[in-house]
Amino acid sequence: MNLARESGLDLVEVAPNEKPPVCRVMDFGKFKYQQKKKQHKTHIHHTKIKEIRLRPKTGEHDIEFKVNQAKGFLQHKDKVIVSVVFRGRELAHIDEGQRVMKIIIEQLDAVGKPDSTPQQMGRRLVCTLSPK
Repeated sequence: MNLARESGLDLVEVAPNEKPPVCRVMDFGKFKYQQKKKQHKTHIHHTKIKEIRLRPKTGEHDIEFKVNQAKGFLQHKDKVIVSVVFRGRELAHIDEGQRVMKIIIEQLDAVGKPDSTPQQMGRRLVCTLSPK
């Protein structure tokens, strides 16, 4: 105890169940900080699947906004599903939806890569992008 007081550190009981109990002279605040830092480093990111939805008639600024959101998701190591949803008579103009999808994939090329080509699933055109 005197040794710890003289050096301005703490006397910490490391192994209380041992005979005799093991103690150590250390800076306890610094020790707790390092333990917390180690625990934080071991945290792993679980990839989530995020989705951005668009329509074939979506404006350029709105597409740009959605692309920026998707970039953030991809940079955070999440997968992104891009879907172009058709309503009513828009199904007659699937080529317009494919144009929108192509624009998005080109703009996200720097941070993500498509898992497969865009596929038509009923009333939606869907493509999944993974982070690079």
